[in-house]
Amino acid sequence: MSAALSIGAIVGVVVVTAIIGIWGLRISRTTSDFFVASRTVRPVWNASAISGEYLSAGTFLGLSGLVLLSGSDAFWFPIGYAAGYLLVLMLVAAPLRRSGAYTIPDFIHARLDSLAARRLTSALVLIIGWLYIVPQLHGASLALTVVADIPPWVGAVTVAVVVGGSVAAGGMRSITFVQAFLFWLKLAALAVPAIFFAITLSGTEPAIDPALVFPQDQGPAGLDAYATTSLLIALLLGTVGLPHVLVRFYTSPTGGSARWTTVGVIVLISVFYIASSTIGLIARIAAPDLAAPGVADTVALQLPSRLIPGPAGDLLTALVVAGALAAFLGTSSGLIVSLSSAVSQDLFHGTVTSFRWAAVFCTLVPLLVALATAPQGLVTSVGTVFVFAASALSPIILLGIWWRRLTARGAIAGMLVGAGLCGAALIGSAALGSAAGPLSTLLEQPGLWTISAATLTCVIVSLVDGRTPVSADRILSRLHSPERSRGELAAG
Repeated sequence: MSAALSIGAIVGVVVVTAIIGIWGLRISRTTSDFFVASRTVRPVWNASAISGEYLSAGTFLGLSGLVLLSGSDAFWFPIGYAAGYLLVLMLVAAPLRRSGAYTIPDFIHARLDSLAARRLTSALVLIIGWLYIVPQLHGASLALTVVADIPPWVGAVTVAVVVGGSVAAGGMRSITFVQAFLFWLKLAALAVPAIFFAITLSGTEPAIDPALVFPQDQGPAGLDAYATTSLLIALLLGTVGLPHVLVRFYTSPTGGSARWTTVGVIVLISVFYIASSTIGLIARIAAPDLAAPGVADTVALQLPSRLIPGPAGDLLTALVVAGALAAFLGTSSGLIVSLSSAVSQDLFHGTVTSFRWAAVFCTLVPLLVALATAPQGLVTSVGTVFVFAASALSPIILLGIWWRRLTARGAIAGMLVGAGLCGAALIGSAALGSAAGPLSTLLEQPGLWTISAATLTCVIVSLVDGRTPVSADRILSRLHSPERSRGELAAG
């Protein structure tokens, strides 16, 4: 493994990202440019950009490591991540685009006519975003530590500076081009090595033991039905509650464009998951000694030099390192854009200057947390964010789009119950571990019951409250009427 090549790859990605960001700054002039790219991003660009921010450190490094550790059990994660976009496609993408909002708190405020609901939503958006950014910074530290003798803090600070600077400089319009470039780099950084690994192994024709893929004690017949169901529901609905994903649909020109964007995302991330999972399966054959917590996440970085010694392996390692940095930059930049938009809109009236200061603030907080904490498994860290988002925000967003009788009090109660129960369960699981006994699975995978509790709370409190916003019918009509029909109605 050549440290010089790997560092060169890192410098190259940083330079290209900076150049694209500076170019985007030249065309980012208006407030709408900074917040929603003036709603002019076409499906191909938008799908690439969404994929660039959605495929995080947890996917790029963590998924192959989890497949190495768990075999078939790990496949539930990419299935859930990809299938979550089907829900977004069917239930969320077009209505959110038609809402005319800049952020999720904007949408909640317009739908429920409640400043309290907006502020609580903003707080949850910040919590979710910061929880998601921290694993990206941990992943950057891990990657640089593996490929070169660099202190762990350097990776986290590098990503934070590049992301914070790019977002503050050019906003959503600039970051859209950055994220699209980073996605294709990430895809190449896993797909190309996977192809070379397959060619290398094909010459030796290794016997593949099914137990390597489906461990006998963890095969399909041995799956924990509750844990698997809870995980899948959390991953499916968690996508609906991720602010950095949803905010991108506000950049589409029309609701139909938002739907086509979602179709493109499903195709792109599915191809990516195939490449990442393939590397994990190859590692179960070629590098089983790396199957240890904290080490498995490095398998994509270490496999090239093991299977292809010499300059070719060093070049492939440098490519993987470049892709890893792209993963950290892409996801972090999308999160910082969405968080900066929410903070700027809620606290400083949505000016360009306030957006830039908000970007600095929203980058600094997770950086300090990342520097003060030790990294956990990247996939499971990101999975925790999905569970929390699914419990705290997804029920309110879905009910806000599809149920007329949702009230502000019902939404606030649902968000508090979902966030409170999920947070308590995850903290309890971390504190008690196996000492929780029969409750350990319920605490480790709380999505099934915390999402249900949040949804029931929303419905029951809304029905008891009965104070449906006066503007509900008008807002819902706007969400569900195709743009062409609305124009004809206005003309009439």
